[in-house]
Amino acid sequence: MTTRTWKNCSLAIALLVIGSMGNAWADHPHGHVSTHVGVYFGPVWDPWYYPAPTYYYPPARPIIIERAPPPVYVEQAEPAPVPNQYWYYCNASKAYYPYVGECPSGWQRVLPQPPQP
Repeated sequence: MTTRTWKNCSLAIALLVIGSMGNAWADHPHGHVSTHVGVYFGPVWDPWYYPAPTYYYPPARPIIIERAPPPVYVEQAEPAPVPNQYWYYCNASKAYYPYVGECPSGWQRVLPQPPQP
């Protein structure tokens, strides 16, 4: 190699070194000075670089809300009609059975009535 080639190479290396240095005061406002110098060889794309793994989570389980079944209405049959219950009145004694045991004029059937106030 000629000296001119060495000068060009050394100039290129110096420019790379100076360009890779950052401002020390920007990172450290309290006066601490640190300088990082690095030389990198190779293409910009590194075939051995792997991105951070992406974790795939299974999809969330669906929320199932069980509703109460609708009420079931069972139609019931009408209660059996109660045969008419009568009171028995005696005209001769002017009283009702069982308060009077015998009635000489005969018993008269009367529908029950609520008491009068």
